[in-house]
Amino acid sequence: MDNPSLDELNLLHANVCQALGDPKRLLILYALAERPRHVSALAADLDVPQPTISRHLQVLRERHLVMAERDGAAVVYHLAEPRVIAVLDTMRQILRDSLARQSGYLTIATSEPQ
Repeated sequence: MDNPSLDELNLLHANVCQALGDPKRLLILYALAERPRHVSALAADLDVPQPTISRHLQVLRERHLVMAERDGAAVVYHLAEPRVIAVLDTMRQILRDSLARQSGYLTIATSEPQ
């Protein structure tokens, strides 16, 4: 892939990174990766008030990361872009590796004679 332009990076930040900037939205994405759900099911499954889930879903919908489909009077939400879960999993692995390196450095630093 070619080097990104500043404009592209600004769009990435505004459209994706900010949407991923809240842990509750990440939980919603992971829940929807398991299966599509109604707002009430997401609220119950994540133990988060329904109005909070609705606000976060609105952000995710505006950024086109989730989609909504009518199911009678209810609305069912599902991932619009399943690749986001692979990206999140990669970011989690980077975090784990970084923490392990940090822990290793701390162990080395504290075990060296002074």
